Amino acid sequence: MAAKFEYQQHPHATTRKEAGPVIAGKHGQTLGLNNRIGLRITKSVGTMWAAYVFAALSLVSLPAAIASGNELVIVAWIAQTFLQLVLLPVIIVGQNIQAAAADARAIATYEDATAILEEAKQIQHHLEAQDQTLQRIEKGLKK
Repeated sequence: MAAKFEYQQHPHATTRKEAGPVIAGKHGQTLGLNNRIGLRITKSVGTMWAAYVFAALSLVSLPAAIASGNELVIVAWIAQTFLQLVLLPVIIVGQNIQAAAADARAIATYEDATAILEEAKQIQHHLEAQDQTLQRIEKGLKK
């Protein structure tokens, strides 16, 4: 007797190309004016080019800090001018890279969960078909 159940693997199990979970800024999300301005500033400041520009800008005041001869002024220039101006965009660049990786992992996890759900449904159908077959066999043995 041929098996009635035919297993069909969920397409995601091999392709993983279906749309994933909603991610901030995607899927038609609308932003208010303040959010659009903030996003634009963050995107422009969060680049390595901005870090280079800020480094050059901070170097403008370096000669005056050195000329002062005051160690406190030089340390303040390093901490308050150079580090703050240059590290801000560099940190944003790093956070953007980490956020993109986290988004990719979240999408993969979402798609895996969807595929597992569909696989579980297939298992349930398979078990149902086996139950029906076992019940028929049991009825045949009782005769």
